Amino acid sequence: MSAADALSTPHPAPRRPLTLLALSHACVDVYQGAVAALVPFFVAERAYAYAAASGVVLAASLLSSVVQPLFGALTDKWAMPWLLPVSTLVGGGGVALAGVGGSYAVTLLVVAVSGVGVAAYHPEAARVARQASRGSHTAMSWFSLGGNVGFATAPLLVSAVVATGGLRASPLLVLPALAGAVLCVAALRDLKVRDAAVPETATRRGGSVAAEDDWPSFLKLSGAVVCRSIVFTGLSTFIALYVRERTGAGEVAGTAALFVLYVGGAVGTVAGGRLAARHGRLPVVRWSYALTVLAVAGVVLVPGPALYVFVALTSAGLYVPFSLHITLGQDYLPRRMGTASGVTLGLTVSIGGLASPVLGAVADAASLRTALAPLIVLPALGWLLLRTLREPDPAVGNSA
Repeated sequence: MSAADALSTPHPAPRRPLTLLALSHACVDVYQGAVAALVPFFVAERAYAYAAASGVVLAASLLSSVVQPLFGALTDKWAMPWLLPVSTLVGGGGVALAGVGGSYAVTLLVVAVSGVGVAAYHPEAARVARQASRGSHTAMSWFSLGGNVGFATAPLLVSAVVATGGLRASPLLVLPALAGAVLCVAALRDLKVRDAAVPETATRRGGSVAAEDDWPSFLKLSGAVVCRSIVFTGLSTFIALYVRERTGAGEVAGTAALFVLYVGGAVGTVAGGRLAARHGRLPVVRWSYALTVLAVAGVVLVPGPALYVFVALTSAGLYVPFSLHITLGQDYLPRRMGTASGVTLGLTVSIGGLASPVLGAVADAASLRTALAPLIVLPALGWLLLRTLREPDPAVGNSA
């Protein structure tokens, strides 16, 4: 086999560092869900009004999403693997301090710092995971799954700590960050990225790169991700209330619907990588958006217990393309993979959060059903944006 053939032949992705990165991703994304999970305790113990409590969530999520592309741009210029353990500790430390003291200003400050830590982690982590995956869509889906699991388990962790010890027990919430930092260090040691001894890093920083950045395609992809984000955030915010309203059941019914929406992410994210390895990324992403149109229509229009089936289908449609968005973005911007990761993981997600108050205002003025109805159209708009895209040349050789 020639040297060129050896370089073009995909090698299996190493499992240990990818497992460590996925687990560290879970530890970091706990803090994306933890701030919202703390809101009921802020209201109960500190008598925060709903507007004040929403301000705490906004301070963490909006700042995190906006600065994430900035960290992506930095990682495009300099190798910063050390940022992974440091950002993990910053993200956890901010949330751990949120329950200390009673000052609203200090609370806003520490959760904002936590948001910056979360933002700093993702672009470099996505780049390192892509490097470790050696182009495997399945491997990248496992990395993405780690973040989804962390986000989904945040309410359980916060409840276990704060419901028993009150907000003064919040320093215990730093434990996932400590574990995550250790996992990051172990993964980096396995990959030896601190020495920049990998061809992808060398070619991206100073060597010749054959592929050019395709900004028009990247912007279309980002538009589709925005549509997905608005649908997911809107349903995450209101699905529990809507199911209770439509089924006439109690709080358990609403919580079960939210659980179905989240737990589907575990299946959908991994399935997306496997399907893409067999059928290609863009066909799978397009099919997912088309499925989501029908599924969200079922959520909004179908009454009774059948509603849960459509919630599950919506979860699959939203999560199957999750990790594929990241790798497509990286391949459309092969010279700016950190920027691509920052936008697909951060900036586009913030727009979904900004849309939720609009949906809430419509619900107050009319009804929840009226507010959720426009969500049916958004995946169709995303599908139209994706329809004109071509499969990019992979920045790293793809494999299953």
